[in-house]
Amino acid sequence: MRHVHADYDVIAEMAASDPDEPVVMLNLLKYRDVAESGHGVDGLTGRQAYTRYGEAFAELEPRFGGEVMWMGRGKHSVIGDETWDIIILVRYPTRKQFMAMFNDPDYKAIAPIRAAALADSRLVESTQLVPRLP
Repeated sequence: MRHVHADYDVIAEMAASDPDEPVVMLNLLKYRDVAESGHGVDGLTGRQAYTRYGEAFAELEPRFGGEVMWMGRGKHSVIGDETWDIIILVRYPTRKQFMAMFNDPDYKAIAPIRAAALADSRLVESTQLVPRLP
């Protein structure tokens, strides 16, 4: 099953948690060979289309406080059979800032590019279990 669109029911569930708590989003991404047509990225590979999305998102990201903590290529899946091209950890100062992104008209305008670029993805909210050590 292909997962490339946000689940707005889950985003609504997130609202029940502390809106001021920092969150780290785990992004697992698998590119399409060729981007889905009709979203302004016709003829591009999935990777090229995602790069276009990433450039547009980089301009919006300061609105939401997102900060890329780590990004790398997926390699071997030691447990499970899913493979991922890119893995990204993005920290948001507050859950509220992350959630605001999905209602932002400028983000909604570029989200179809992300979906057109990806064959599959996961976006997992996480929170820190223990305070950071000094």
